[in-house]
Amino acid sequence: MKTYLVGGAVRDRLLGRPVTERDYVVVGATPQQLVAQGYQQVGKDFPVFLHPRTKDEYALARTERKTAPGYRGFIVHAEPDVTLEEDLRRRDLTINALAEDEAGRLIDHFGGQADLEDHVLRHVSDAFAEDPVRILRVARFAARYADMDFKIADETMHLMRSMVEAGEVDALVPERVWQELLKALSEEKPSRFFDALRECGALERLFPEIDRLWGVPQPEKWHPEVDTGVHAMMVIDMSARITRDTEVRFAALTHDFGKGTTPPEILPSHRGHEERGVELIEDFCRRFRVPRRYRDLAIVAARYHGRIHKVDELRPGTIVDLFEATDAFRRPARFEQALLVCEADYRGRGTYAEREYEQAKRWREYLSAVIEVDAGKVAAATEDPAMIPERIRTARIQHLAQARSDGWGES
Repeated sequence: MKTYLVGGAVRDRLLGRPVTERDYVVVGATPQQLVAQGYQQVGKDFPVFLHPRTKDEYALARTERKTAPGYRGFIVHAEPDVTLEEDLRRRDLTINALAEDEAGRLIDHFGGQADLEDHVLRHVSDAFAEDPVRILRVARFAARYADMDFKIADETMHLMRSMVEAGEVDALVPERVWQELLKALSEEKPSRFFDALRECGALERLFPEIDRLWGVPQPEKWHPEVDTGVHAMMVIDMSARITRDTEVRFAALTHDFGKGTTPPEILPSHRGHEERGVELIEDFCRRFRVPRRYRDLAIVAARYHGRIHKVDELRPGTIVDLFEATDAFRRPARFEQALLVCEADYRGRGTYAEREYEQAKRWREYLSAVIEVDAGKVAAATEDPAMIPERIRTARIQHLAQARSDGWGES
């Protein structure tokens, strides 16, 4: 029985990046032998075990044979006769098919070290085409290593296109697509994920709401980049720059979905895109079973980002009503998330990247002022219960008007 460190830990060490987790392959062993040594079996589809002390994952060396479409259509062979080279050959990219033996010696059967040095993402073998999840993984690695300018090898991109044309991505289950999308949103430059999917044709098949944004014009006065798809990628990258919060990043990605369905006759205007976007977000989230907290923030951002940008044009009554509509009084943290989405939208344009988003500062000041109103005290002083909501609203408007330096009156 021999144990080898494999995959990401070897790759990231060679790249000089932090190693956050370690995975091992065990050659020449049976499940019974590992269990007898105290390992805990956790894998359902193939034998994976947790080390009794470190809890690192140890998988028996295995091969796979394709039997049906999609990423679940495999028969796994995990027996003591499977070699390390056979196990590594089934992996997606050469940079992930590296291993180290127990003495720390590098094992590289497929040129992974050279591809690391050349910053190339290249598939190991034709077995790549058997698992459509690998299309998403390659796109995600392009986003992860964007700062090092990793490129997808021409032959790998060709293979990805052929897989899309063969309908392989259509067999992906929603939960797995969402899992990979969420990981991509966590990367430093998420736009590279969508660029790669667009290049191979998978974006149109999986995320048509995003794909259709390219080629749709916007007013150059407000959007020097003009193209809505270009703007969408600038916004998602800006959101990654200003926050690690993937809920904010998802809302930044989806906030302009409605611009992809703007009637051609009104372009480059996008009147009504906010509400059209809400419907598309709801459908997207149903399709991929997106968690509710992601969906709710995305809807708030899509519906209200235009009004949030125009805070200087709004009356106190409109501001108070927006706080109410976004549930800002009960959920100020989510409203803060919405402001981050709007900041990414504002700065994700032409030469705006280094500008301050002053609107967010004013919204925070106004919310701080309005929540000073004691709603319970107002309610207690109102004889007619039916009038309580309106009295609270009026008190908030008056307080906001008094707090503003320009003395806006009641709406």
